[in-house]
Amino acid sequence: MCTSILQIAKDGTHVLSRTMDWPQLENSPMFVPRKYKWHSSFNRHLIQNKYAFIGGGELSSKRTDIADGVNEFGLSAQKLTFGNGGNFVDDIDNDKVQIAPFEFVFWLLGNFKSVADMTAHIDQIQLMSEKNSVIKYGNPELHYAVTDTTGAVVVVEPTTWPMKIVANPLGIVTNSPYFEQQIKQLEKYVEFKPEFKAGTIGINVPKVTTGKLSGKATPPGSYSPGARFLRAAYLKERADQPNGENEAIITSWHLLDSVTVPQNRGHQQTFSVYRAATVSESRSYYFQSYHQGSITKLQLTDEMLAWTEPIVYEVPDELSVNQLN
Repeated sequence: MCTSILQIAKDGTHVLSRTMDWPQLENSPMFVPRKYKWHSSFNRHLIQNKYAFIGGGELSSKRTDIADGVNEFGLSAQKLTFGNGGNFVDDIDNDKVQIAPFEFVFWLLGNFKSVADMTAHIDQIQLMSEKNSVIKYGNPELHYAVTDTTGAVVVVEPTTWPMKIVANPLGIVTNSPYFEQQIKQLEKYVEFKPEFKAGTIGINVPKVTTGKLSGKATPPGSYSPGARFLRAAYLKERADQPNGENEAIITSWHLLDSVTVPQNRGHQQTFSVYRAATVSESRSYYFQSYHQGSITKLQLTDEMLAWTEPIVYEVPDELSVNQLN
């Protein structure tokens, strides 16, 4: 379970935030350089990226993975669990780039500059089941939230081939399939602008509802994917539009509070092991693990674009406070 929220600030800054719900913390902030070479878990073929990026993930001999990040052109992406929604490919096709589903964000950020660039080349990629894989990785049901400096924001769903790309001006994603049904459910709680309902609202519109709530229901309080989608969208539409990056991060963190799953091992294994946000314009990554308290920031600077080795930054998952006495 995860929740993704896009904030558009008044100065044009785009902040894509999320919770990562998992049984344990496995990801750390990291930097991946230009021309980085890696082997897919599906067929162990060598892949060489083009672009540098930062984000949260894992680099090891067994796994090349990033769950959320931003690249040198401001393309931001996240992977989220997609409950029973994936339709992965079984058959080998040497004319396609074939990788494990969890590797898509790593490949995307390393090879494309924008949502339009990704869309133009989406037919090149296939996400593979483990039927013919060299390394067995189970059945990672995933879909993906993607945005860039233009304000284009989409959901990428591996339900058809080429993959389905759905425009998402609302800017909210959780874990259920049938994204259009989730939007329809939301009408019980908010009143959409006519242009949103007509599919003509375009990009960089911070609010897609009228703000009128008379006669509308109150969103549910559970942590199911549907309830989190409704709650995140409802509260985002009610919150003030932030002025810039700092305010957008603060607002995003408060919105994520409403969908952060507390640790409760007696009830379920998954909880919100971390929250993170990417900023397309400043190429920044904000990270906060469940026990951390404070926020860690990593920025992809121009100087870093000349670096040739990856770096994984170890951030202790323990309480960090500003003690006054």
